[in-house]
Amino acid sequence: MSPFLPTDPLGLDELLTAEDRAVRDTVRGWAADRVLPHIAEWYENGELPGIRDLARELGSIGALGMSLTGYGCAGASAVQYGLACLELEAADSGIRSLVSVQGSLAMYAIWKFGSEEQKQRWLPGMAAGELIGCFGLTEPDVGSDPAAMRTYAKRDGADWVLTGRKMWITNGSVAAVAVVWAQTDEGIRGFAVPTDSAGFSAPEIKHKWSLRASVTSELVMDEVRLPADAVLPGVTGLKGPLGCLSHARYGIIWGSMGAARASFESALDYARTREQFGKPIGGFQLTQAKLADMALELHKGILLAHHLGRRMDAGTLRPEQISFGKLNNVREAIEICRTARTVLGANGISLEYPVMRHATNLESVLTYEGTVEMHQLVLGKALTGLDAFR
Repeated sequence: MSPFLPTDPLGLDELLTAEDRAVRDTVRGWAADRVLPHIAEWYENGELPGIRDLARELGSIGALGMSLTGYGCAGASAVQYGLACLELEAADSGIRSLVSVQGSLAMYAIWKFGSEEQKQRWLPGMAAGELIGCFGLTEPDVGSDPAAMRTYAKRDGADWVLTGRKMWITNGSVAAVAVVWAQTDEGIRGFAVPTDSAGFSAPEIKHKWSLRASVTSELVMDEVRLPADAVLPGVTGLKGPLGCLSHARYGIIWGSMGAARASFESALDYARTREQFGKPIGGFQLTQAKLADMALELHKGILLAHHLGRRMDAGTLRPEQISFGKLNNVREAIEICRTARTVLGANGISLEYPVMRHATNLESVLTYEGTVEMHQLVLGKALTGLDAFR
């Protein structure tokens, strides 16, 4: 019988192939070398220095658009992509967001809905990390109801003229290409917008208390003139951006468990060494109860992510099931962080430990790619057959 491992109490490693473990270990090693020694300083300073170098390094290990095929992409399985997201977010949610927006939103939109010319123009450089992409859907006054977006593109001869604003855009001010969704006379369309286009700007958003080690921007389009071939020809309507969001939400299901794992492991290590009343606090019943409850939710969440990943690889994963995973895992990850903070006591608020950083990051993760309420309503509709959105 295999021994009980505190790091893998359910024996979930046995679900992985040798290739799965190799992908996981490669990403974990990169994060340990390039992110963990610096992340507390980056977070405290509210910056992500050297983002272009980090992107190129992530491209070199195949982490950008890794579940896509062709155009320099790794063609990894959904489970392998999920494992990469878990390891990246165990370092920091901002790093995982960089990868998710690049691969699951910007690259996926071009790969799924773009022309062959657009794919050849953008995807190889994005897969290599030479080009960074962003995804413009959310607007200053439009979040959960993207059908009400005000950004508009109108035809002018053979060209398109794009005007509007997008908000809370990861990678925006460092992107070479922005996938922007806009109203048109034909319905909602996506555009691959070179960020050096006249009339395009991306001022960075400061004064954040979450995702501080991440580039977040506003996109401003002031009559940006685009050629006819800038529009993504493969989709019209909300099914385009919503399909991209489903792909990104899947990565969050895994990634949130990375933040939870880092916080749990920090609390477990602390409980073994911190002494009060003459013995390590891990020897007290209340602390053990907290550790047991955190371990339960953490590994249940990872098991859920595995299950959904296998369904995605089999082509049977439904959007409602993605909502199930995102709603559960992010919510439980936040609770694990909060419980871990109580184990660490006052030290839990220090950046010498990762717990508070992960907790504040997860507040953003809870909201983006669909709020708690939206995923509850998705599941409510699926369960009852009744639409409560309107």
